[in-house]
Amino acid sequence: MSTERDNAAMEDPGLDADLDPDLDGADGAAQAAKADAAGGVRKAGRAQKWVPALVLVVVAVAAGAVTWMLTTIFEHKQESASPFTEVVELSDTTYDPAIWGQNFPIQYEQYRKTIEDTDGDFIAVTPTAEDPREYHTISRIESETRAQRMWRGYAFAVDYTEPRGHEWALVDQRYTERTDERFNQPGTCLNCHASMPEVYDELGDGDREAGFHAMNAMSYDEAYEHTSSSIACIDCHDPQTMELTITRPAFIDGIRKAKAAEGIADYDVNRDATNQEMRSYVCAQCHVEYYFAGDSKTLTFPWDKGLTVYDAMDYYDEVGWTDFTHEESGAEVLKAQHPDFETWAQGIHAENGVTCADCHMAYSREGAAKVSNHQIMSPMVSDESINASCLTCHHSTAAQMRERVEVIQTRWQGSLNVSFTALDALITDITAADEDGSASADELATARDYQRKAQFVIDYSFSENGRGFHAPAYSISILNQATDWARSGQLALRGVEVDNGIGPAIPEQHLPDTGD
Repeated sequence: MSTERDNAAMEDPGLDADLDPDLDGADGAAQAAKADAAGGVRKAGRAQKWVPALVLVVVAVAAGAVTWMLTTIFEHKQESASPFTEVVELSDTTYDPAIWGQNFPIQYEQYRKTIEDTDGDFIAVTPTAEDPREYHTISRIESETRAQRMWRGYAFAVDYTEPRGHEWALVDQRYTERTDERFNQPGTCLNCHASMPEVYDELGDGDREAGFHAMNAMSYDEAYEHTSSSIACIDCHDPQTMELTITRPAFIDGIRKAKAAEGIADYDVNRDATNQEMRSYVCAQCHVEYYFAGDSKTLTFPWDKGLTVYDAMDYYDEVGWTDFTHEESGAEVLKAQHPDFETWAQGIHAENGVTCADCHMAYSREGAAKVSNHQIMSPMVSDESINASCLTCHHSTAAQMRERVEVIQTRWQGSLNVSFTALDALITDITAADEDGSASADELATARDYQRKAQFVIDYSFSENGRGFHAPAYSISILNQATDWARSGQLALRGVEVDNGIGPAIPEQHLPDTGD
């Protein structure tokens, strides 16, 4: 028959080994308690040896972690408050970007990378005495011969290539055939291809407005002698504050007139623009539509009536401006430049406050400092750049974004093709009718006016660098209008009276009527 002691021994065999088997009752219990106490003392003794060491280690690790965290936070705050180390003092006459690069090495190295081929359109060529370049870009008039015909009688019909990075802006213009002696281009052309503060200061004896006008009035070759580099840091940044700043008198005047058209009087861009607006305005100093006004060849933006292509056309018609007479048709037509800013202004990104820099100069992190990428390129060049720009707002993948842009630009290309075909047919018909006398003088005048309208809009969209992306719906809508004008011109030559833009008897309801 088993006892409680037997059961306890079965549960803990070690217990029996320390107990006298001859003892039972109170003596046994006392011996057991003595054994337990002895074991506890031994365990407590061992704990007393390692607990202080453990506490010391924990405290040391915690102290180290807190010190590292506080040091990192302090360093990042310092980096954020002072994002650069001033190695050299910059002034209003520090024109050389390499000197700026001593204070801003990251931005300078990125700026230098604008010389790289990010679009894959460089073509190796043999340098000559007249053109020492080793690479050109793809010819746009060989790719699109209808554009070459559209410009026939003007310099762009001779030489027009794909654009490339800022580092190439001056040298590519210097050696394009458009600036050779045949075309007698003015110094005005340099406003967007060279670093201007140095030139303005020299020609205006410190008065940049005076230097601007002096350079415009020169020949291209004369003005070129005063340049030293392509677009540089001082063209967009105040050397004392590093704030974005506008250095081109033409933009200061143009945006003032555009704001006046919106009802905003006495607008001073360097005083009134927000920092976010400046992230587009500094680009818009050059990426715009413009013309050379009067005998002084003053660079002028046609923004008095607003920023749409129709506003520009109305302005040119009102001031009676014509860029050239078409060599075949005899129409007095306009040459659009590269209206990226005005087209962007009609799109959804502008409407939502997304600037040129947000997409083309996406931020990256260097410690706690945010750095805008000064390589300035299409966000589509890599998954990394798509992620840094598009995907900061869009919930998508890089592959999906690339496909989305491809669809938008393909649709725009389709509309452009239709418009080009219509314009090409109109030029053919006007030329034939003029030669064979099949149209009256009034019919020819009407058809040439339609060519002027259609040609300017098609040129405007073709020469805009976004390929329809900067404002997709707007770009396709203006090309539709251009096609209609071109076909109307053909009908006018046949004595058909044409109405354009006739709406329905009752306007379509585009949005639900909320009763407001």
